[in-house]
Amino acid sequence: MRIRVEHRTTYIYDEPPSSIVQILRLTPRNHEGLQVRSWRIFLDHDAHLVPGEDAFGNTTHALSLNRALDDLTISVEGEVETHDTGGVLTGATERFPPGLYLRETPLTQADEAIRTFARGVAGKREPLDSLHALTASLHDGLAVDNETPASDAAKAFAAKTVCRRDMNHLFIAAARSLGIPARYISGYVLNEDKAQQQSAHAWAEAHVAGLGWVGFDAVNALSPTEAYIRVAMGLDYLGAAPVRGSRSGGAAEHLQVNLTVGQARRQQQN
Repeated sequence: MRIRVEHRTTYIYDEPPSSIVQILRLTPRNHEGLQVRSWRIFLDHDAHLVPGEDAFGNTTHALSLNRALDDLTISVEGEVETHDTGGVLTGATERFPPGLYLRETPLTQADEAIRTFARGVAGKREPLDSLHALTASLHDGLAVDNETPASDAAKAFAAKTVCRRDMNHLFIAAARSLGIPARYISGYVLNEDKAQQQSAHAWAEAHVAGLGWVGFDAVNALSPTEAYIRVAMGLDYLGAAPVRGSRSGGAAEHLQVNLTVGQARRQQQN
């Protein structure tokens, strides 16, 4: 499948900040199920945009601006070719052994309620079946409302109404409590019924012995298909955040997001 992404984020500042520093994780990398055909990031202001990689092997761009401005727009345009791999990830950059992804973070720490839930769902199932059961149980048992403020796994599980980010933190916390390495994935997904979207997407991956890394999307109750564009990974949202940084001075900021994910037209061959 050929997919085109057009993603524009505008930051509007109540008072102009004197400087801005950000790390952008907005560029996918090739793996067996995805080939990047074209991709670029551009700004509406002159700024230093330095490409690199983070510790996990994600493609990054370091952005720095050292002058006052009222707003800043970051735009992404690109096309990828995807193939269905049954949710199994192969051919991706891996900097660390799976065991690293058992490490808890403040956002993914499992309390007793999550551990009890995970054990109850897993029962005597094999790891892969347990992960699919976790996906279904979280999807059926929790309400997703993206207006809900982001929290952490334990607070989100207690509230029963979660944002998309915390649904993935819950899956990760539950999987790790069962001794299964898991990590957070940020990216995009094609919705054939709605090209215009309010935000990018996120899901999780878990490592299954003998199979490798497998994707699980508890928000949609499925494993990633060819409609998914994998961009970045981390122990939690903070490690895979599309944009993360800081600014000096200024007051509150407001976001305007325009995102279109649709099927690209193939170029006709002469």
